[in-house]
Amino acid sequence: MSIRGIEDWLDTPQGQYVMAWEQQKIDAVIEDLFGYNALQLGLPQLRLLARNRIPLRQIAGSSGAVDVACDLSELPFASGSIDLVVMPHALEFHDDPHQILRDVERILIPGGRLVITGFNPVSLWGLCRKLPNHARVFPFNGNYLSVPRLKDWLKLLNLEVERGSFGCYAPPWRQAKRLKRWHFMEAAGDRWWSFAGGVYLLRAVKRVLGMRLILPAWNATKSGAKALRPLIHKRSEKHGR
Repeated sequence: MSIRGIEDWLDTPQGQYVMAWEQQKIDAVIEDLFGYNALQLGLPQLRLLARNRIPLRQIAGSSGAVDVACDLSELPFASGSIDLVVMPHALEFHDDPHQILRDVERILIPGGRLVITGFNPVSLWGLCRKLPNHARVFPFNGNYLSVPRLKDWLKLLNLEVERGSFGCYAPPWRQAKRLKRWHFMEAAGDRWWSFAGGVYLLRAVKRVLGMRLILPAWNATKSGAKALRPLIHKRSEKHGR
């Protein structure tokens, strides 16, 4: 799947409109997450992990100014080693999105978080893919995944969706004036047709079946001390103390 043209698109009013919404939403869902290792897959032109407090933040991808050069379907990280993965439009522009998700699930720790953004096929942006003059131009040349379909994939991998949101309800105009003129649709879309936003964000957590958190036996020790107290008093009374 080709992602050619993204560099030019990011500098357009259309690209800035989409990425401004995504940056705001990503900041909101990752700023309260902690751990040791965070990973951004693709889109190295943007630092989407900047608001997170995890000390080691890296960008992996097949091209551009990345920290780790690799194919997203073969991530060179140990299993259970990553606390947070952010995937901006990594699935709809790759030939094997299933494998990407499987490998992401592998590297996430139990309880690790995954943040995904994508273009919504059930939107004006999705409809534009069917127009002859849009079919081969980024971002309309991707294989868009619907939210219900993506949720099914995540569920099979024991990745439970915690949060989700839609945005960018304005038609995909290329001119800044037209996008600004249709800005009123943002509030209306959230209220009346939230499922039809041009892009979406999902945050999921990796659940491990059968995992049980074992805590220190502080309560048991404290209870034991209390239980011995009457016995101590009885011994003291017996010896006349």
